[in-house]
Amino acid sequence: MNTLKIARYQLRDVMRSRWVLVYGLFFLLMTDALFRFGGSGERVLLSLMNVVLIAIPLVSVVLGTMYLYNSREFTELILSQPVRRRSLFFGLFIGLGLPSSTAFLLGTGLPFWAHGGAADAGWGPLLLLLGTGVGLTLVFTSLAFLVALATEDRIKGLGYSLGLWVFFTVVFNGLVLLAIYMFSDYPMERTVLALSFLNPVDLGRILLLLNFDISALMGFTGAVFKGFFGSGTGQAVTVGALLLWLAVPFSLGLRSFHRKNF
Repeated sequence: MNTLKIARYQLRDVMRSRWVLVYGLFFLLMTDALFRFGGSGERVLLSLMNVVLIAIPLVSVVLGTMYLYNSREFTELILSQPVRRRSLFFGLFIGLGLPSSTAFLLGTGLPFWAHGGAADAGWGPLLLLLGTGVGLTLVFTSLAFLVALATEDRIKGLGYSLGLWVFFTVVFNGLVLLAIYMFSDYPMERTVLALSFLNPVDLGRILLLLNFDISALMGFTGAVFKGFFGSGTGQAVTVGALLLWLAVPFSLGLRSFHRKNF
């Protein structure tokens, strides 16, 4: 049984659970409502940015953690067959990451197509928003897999996953602001630049704001990014950092999956 067969089975299993439909409908109704009450495509993109940076990491890390725990019996059954663990891990990851990403893309993209928002806001910003959403989906799915493989207890695993989300979306920025305040007499630009690479949500925010070029919303980290790299280079650096955030947890999760005694 190869990766594609495992992924195909997992895709059917995920689709039967209906949560993908609910997830896609959430973005569909949210985007459509923003068009109806918010007006232009650029305003809708700015409003969706906050939803993408908060909702996608939360849903991805929680569902990813529970998904792997719920797949425990299936995993044990497949591993009793002559199947490579690498193929099974890839199949499980694709089986969750693909429908989650597709639901977000369709739920967000269809209202833009129906309301003609892409022509108003521009294809570049829209594609960047969609790409950032998919990137954060895969990053937090890989983090969820890593947590679930490292923790046997489901409740603890879910708690750790929620803790990661709270840290990256709320606590991290507070710690950065505290550090800036405490060491305000010292040059903090390079330190803040280095710290921003430690938070995938912050990287996603900077990537989007560099494209929109709205200095008032950039915050200190966004302004530092733009000052060091400029808009074009800063976007490329941010994309590379997000890819690294995907590759490292995924590799660690794969290594843990190889060593885990199911």
